[in-house]
Amino acid sequence: MTPGPKNLITDIAGLRVGNAQDAKLKSGVTVLTADQPFTASVHVMGGAPGTRETDLLAPDKSVAQVDALVLSGGSAYGLDACSGVMDALRARGRGFRVGPAIVPIVPGAILFDLLNGGDKDWDENPYRALGRAAFEAAAPDFDLGTAGAGTGALTAMHKGGLGSASLVLGDGTTVGALVAANPMGSVTTAGGRHFWAAPFEIGDEFGGFGADPSGGLGRDLQSRRMQTMLDMMEERVNTTIAIVATDAALTKAQCQRMAIAAHDGIARAIVPSHSPFDGDLVFAASAGARPLADPDRELGEIGHAAALCLARAIARAVYLARPEPGDTLPTWAQDNA
Repeated sequence: MTPGPKNLITDIAGLRVGNAQDAKLKSGVTVLTADQPFTASVHVMGGAPGTRETDLLAPDKSVAQVDALVLSGGSAYGLDACSGVMDALRARGRGFRVGPAIVPIVPGAILFDLLNGGDKDWDENPYRALGRAAFEAAAPDFDLGTAGAGTGALTAMHKGGLGSASLVLGDGTTVGALVAANPMGSVTTAGGRHFWAAPFEIGDEFGGFGADPSGGLGRDLQSRRMQTMLDMMEERVNTTIAIVATDAALTKAQCQRMAIAAHDGIARAIVPSHSPFDGDLVFAASAGARPLADPDRELGEIGHAAALCLARAIARAVYLARPEPGDTLPTWAQDNA
């Protein structure tokens, strides 16, 4: 398995990603869409999720495909970003048709970034406009790090961010991940330099520093780091929200299985993960027509690749974060200058 040409989820043909953000707000929105409606499902393992339209993605529900998926900051306010995406889709005549009516199907998930130093004293919820702007910006190339839904993201010790990665399997199937990393846990080991996801890094996509030679625990420093995380729990809640996708032709049930497998990537890249204070969620999308010749074997490989992509994308999100005025935490780059 090797990364696709861009090492982005948009290495999957037909997928596009758009970002919109507000530097003063320290928040933003990321939208994944495609040329045509696509099959999707979801799996939640965090204890504090915030979602919209995710019930529709269960394998037994009637809606077969969606028009876009939304990742947003803003906690519950950010769910309104989906409305802005719906407005844009409806203007283009896209959506589920019921007689003369058109209803775009736009599931979404949010992360908590209300206490990150940004100006949240708005008179009108800004996320509907940000959602529409992100959709309108959707393209094969997009920014990572301090961008879109990752604009105001935080981890235990560093700024979080938006990350993406891809893999091309031996049979030509492409798998990718897109993530807004805002976890309660840490993405680096105790010293703050080495990423938990280092064993899965390809090349130097997040610095090439390799695994922590101390083994990653560093008892005294780790205990202080853990106490910092426990103290922060009282002040804010967190979430890692992600999308994994493939150009293989999957059913909703198979997409859900890919989402479940992809959660391993969160656990490999963030310590601790899936806590009662995180809303960890993974959407899974099938945006292609490559048939599975051996569904059990191939779906297992696709799920494994999705987990690898997601772990790498989380590390890239933090590695590529940029400093901005008013930040409450340093970037990884500032901490390792």
